Amino acid sequence: MMDSSFRTGFLAIIGRPNVGKSTLTNRLVGAKVSITSSKAQTTRHRIHGVLTRAETQFIFVDTPGFQTTHKNALNRLMNRSVTSSFVDVDVILLVVEAGRWGISEDEIIRMLPTEKPVMLVINKIDRLTRKTDLLPFIARVSTLYNFAEIVPLSAEKSQGLDELLAAATKYLPEAPPVFDADDITDRSERFMASEIIREKLFRNLGEELPYGIAVEIEKFEQEGELRRVHAAVIVDRSAHKAIVIGKAGERLKRVSTDARKEMEKLFGGTVWLETWVKVKGGWADDERALKSLGYE
Repeated sequence: MMDSSFRTGFLAIIGRPNVGKSTLTNRLVGAKVSITSSKAQTTRHRIHGVLTRAETQFIFVDTPGFQTTHKNALNRLMNRSVTSSFVDVDVILLVVEAGRWGISEDEIIRMLPTEKPVMLVINKIDRLTRKTDLLPFIARVSTLYNFAEIVPLSAEKSQGLDELLAAATKYLPEAPPVFDADDITDRSERFMASEIIREKLFRNLGEELPYGIAVEIEKFEQEGELRRVHAAVIVDRSAHKAIVIGKAGERLKRVSTDARKEMEKLFGGTVWLETWVKVKGGWADDERALKSLGYE
């Protein structure tokens, strides 16, 4: 029988783009369940990462970066994903970058629910030029909201993660686990395949990355240990198609190779991957198109 003192809880990881939410999720889970890049809005969906310990199960909800500038349908859906996560969780982890607090953070704290404990996670402390700046920063931000806890850490360096988990545990309710002990995410392999391809597009295209880009898995089949994945890269304009494909198809080929290798590592089997590029004009501002691509 499960110990009655076992705690299980959902923790929303929120913040503006590029503060390290997905890196933090991956480090806490101990596996890559959320894609990362230096580009804003890499994460577009809510993703659950699961960490189970002897007496606790943490279910981290990695959310898109809260967008305060672009207001198209895609960004409205992503912002709605962030705010709707407040309802379903036990704890909110607001992630900020050490030494940086701006208009985006002010807007976020105005929307925070007063009935949920909000922990401030100060990330990237390893990047502070002067370590003595940390304490004054903590003193300043502690006056801006009644945070339940303030935890400085470096997700990239895996520093301070145990302190964060220990601080969060006391806010989780006593409840049996929701997931099996060896589960690390609630997302399907099909979904993870699309996210891996999208990450490789972000990393290989660099500054040339078109904003209106997405990935649609048109077919995902498994035959024993072999997975056959057919994926369409969706772009907003015809001119973007050539950017993604690259000279003589080299860029798309490199994206596909990198994605296939990571899928094989994650899935533990051989992957046959076919990718091509489709043009769907205005998809990022079309709610019907967004729903067909899995955005809710």
